[in-house]
Amino acid sequence: MADRYLRLTGTAPGRFLTRRLGLPQPAPLRRWSAEHPSLDGPVLRLAAGEAAPAGTQPYAAVVLDATGIADPAGLRAVHTSLHPLIRRIAPCGRVVVLGARPGDGDVQQAAAQQALEGFVRSLGKEIGRGGTVQLVRLAPGAAADSTLGFLLSPKSAYVSGQVIEVGPAAGEQPDGDRRRTALVTGAARGIGAAVAATLARDGAHVVCLDVPRAGEALGELAARLGGTALPLDITAPDAGERIGAALAEAGGGLDVLVHNAGITRDRRFANLDADRWDAVLEVNLASVLRTTEHLLEAGVLNDHGRIVATASIAGIAGNAGQTNYAASKAGIIGFVRALAADPALRERGITVNAVAPGFIETGMTAAVPLFIREAGRRMNSLGQGGQPVDVAEAVAWLASAASGGISGQVVRVCGQSLLGA
Repeated sequence: MADRYLRLTGTAPGRFLTRRLGLPQPAPLRRWSAEHPSLDGPVLRLAAGEAAPAGTQPYAAVVLDATGIADPAGLRAVHTSLHPLIRRIAPCGRVVVLGARPGDGDVQQAAAQQALEGFVRSLGKEIGRGGTVQLVRLAPGAAADSTLGFLLSPKSAYVSGQVIEVGPAAGEQPDGDRRRTALVTGAARGIGAAVAATLARDGAHVVCLDVPRAGEALGELAARLGGTALPLDITAPDAGERIGAALAEAGGGLDVLVHNAGITRDRRFANLDADRWDAVLEVNLASVLRTTEHLLEAGVLNDHGRIVATASIAGIAGNAGQTNYAASKAGIIGFVRALAADPALRERGITVNAVAPGFIETGMTAAVPLFIREAGRRMNSLGQGGQPVDVAEAVAWLASAASGGISGQVVRVCGQSLLGA
C-alpha cells in the first residue's frame, strides 16, 4: 500500500504544512538499482582525532576508525573528527564508526568502546534526511570489506543504529566462481519472494519453498528466477528429508539456507487459545530448529554455508497482541546465537545470523488498521516503513560468500525503530 504521507512531504506544500505542524518529514530513501548501484559523492575515511578536511565538500559517507580509543578521554577524538563533518553528510548519506570489541579485563577500554554504541544510536536518531549511522566492531584479524560494502551502499537504506560485530573468517574461503544453491522458505510472496529474487540477482540458484496452496505463485516466481519450486509444508515431520532429496536431485548440496516462513495469529494473551499459540510456535520456531538440525546432520549444508533466519523487532521489544509471535521470534534469536557458537560449525566456516524486520510494507501490514499502520511507519528514525527488498538486501549480505566473519548477529532492518532501540 502506498505511503501517502511520504508522498505529501515530498511536495513543497506538504513540506510547509508538516513543518508548521511539527510533524515528521521523512526523506525518500535511495535504494539500490542497476542504474544507480552506489551512493552519490565521495566517501571520506579518517582516524578518530584526525582533523576533518576544510571546505564545504559534501560527503556521501564518512568512515571513522575509532578502534584505538582505549579510555573515556579518547572519546574526545570522535567529536574532534565528526563534529565539523556532520552537516556535510549528503542526503541519504552514511556514517560508519569502526570500533573494537570491549575488552574483558580492561575496564577503561571496555567503557570507551561501549560508549561508542550509545553515541552511534543517538546520532542515528539525529542525522535526518534519510541518513544512517552504524557501529562496526572489529575483532583482531577481521576483514570488514563485506560489511562496509553493504553499509556504504544503497542496499542498506533501511538499516540504521546497528552494532555489528565482525570476526576473522574461518578457513579458506569458497570458490567464488562456483554457482551457489540457496533455499528460501516462505518464498511465494512478500519478503520471501524479494529474498529469492535478490539472491538470484546475485548469482544463486534459488530453491523456492512454500506451502502447496501457494504453488501457482511459487511456480511463477521460480520460473522467472530460473530457480526451482518446492511446494512443501515446512512443518511436515519429514520436511528436512524431502528438502535433502530435492537438492540431491538438483545435483548438489546447499550453500545458503534462509528461514523466512512465518505466520501470525494475533490475540491478546487472555483471548489466545492453545491452537493459535501452537500454530505460530510450530511454523516460526520449531520447524526452523527441526529442519536445520536435519540438514546439518545429513551433511546437506556445504562447508562455508550460510544460515539466515528471520526474527522480528517484536522478538526484541515485545508487542501487545503478539505474545505467541514475539516468543517465536525471540526463540529465533536464541537459536542463532547458540548455533553460531557451535565449534563444529565454526570449524566448517558455517555462519548463522538473523535479520529482524520492523514495519515492512507487505500485504500483511496493509491489512493493519490505518492509525496503527501510520504509527508503525513513523516510529523509527527514518520516519517511514521499509520495503521487502530492504530485508532481502540484508539477507543477501549475510548470505554472501564474503561474509564469513559475521556470525551470531541479529541485524534489525527497521529504520532504527524507536521500539527496542
